[in-house]
Amino acid sequence: MTYLFIADLHLSPDHPRLVRGFLDLLATYQNKNTQLYILGDWFNAWIGDDDQSTWLNSIVSELKKFTDAGNKIYFQVGNRDFALGQTFLNQFSGKRLPDTDYLNIDGIRYRIEHGDALCTDDISYQRFKSVIRNPILLGILKTTPLWFRQKLSNGFRKKSMQSQTFKSYDIMDVNQHAVDVALLDVDVLIHGHTHRAHIHDIKDKKRIVLGDWKQDSADILEIMPDQKIDHLKLKKWQY
Repeated sequence: MTYLFIADLHLSPDHPRLVRGFLDLLATYQNKNTQLYILGDWFNAWIGDDDQSTWLNSIVSELKKFTDAGNKIYFQVGNRDFALGQTFLNQFSGKRLPDTDYLNIDGIRYRIEHGDALCTDDISYQRFKSVIRNPILLGILKTTPLWFRQKLSNGFRKKSMQSQTFKSYDIMDVNQHAVDVALLDVDVLIHGHTHRAHIHDIKDKKRIVLGDWKQDSADILEIMPDQKIDHLKLKKWQY
């Protein structure tokens, strides 16, 4: 069994190399009895499970081939693809996980999440998140035409990039108290979101930050069942 963790791919039709890198990853791990965990921001934007864009066809096809071989796919939403639901995942037997989930691998307890909830110092983002992810609002948005949701999504991304220009580096990173709370009853915390790949030692525990997918490589995490906590390392995936 191989446990594979990735995040922040930001796949889109505008960056075919990232798509190819993801498909190559699926092919590489297809025969390794893999449990793949995608911890948010799989796509650069997701406007709804009813999106029939043709660029998604090859992705869905390879995902189905991956799960048909006996592998598993688990997904947690991020701040870019929080509207992605089980309807899309059903096409290849994927499963949407709650925003925070836990794994026990050979006696080591892991907590996994996207990571944005840990950035509590970014007050404006947390306020926006509480509004945009309101189930009632999401339900209303799903009834609007695709073109309207696309326009809305583009506006949100533009506003987000503008606001980040004026925010300090520290504000957009995790809050240490939030991390300490998250680690209370686990040995390892795994998340993405911040794009600051690193393994942090916190007393006898670890916080592992997955990397975002850049032009030609990404920092991912591979865990084997008998792997000790001190032997956990990020792996450079090149494409």
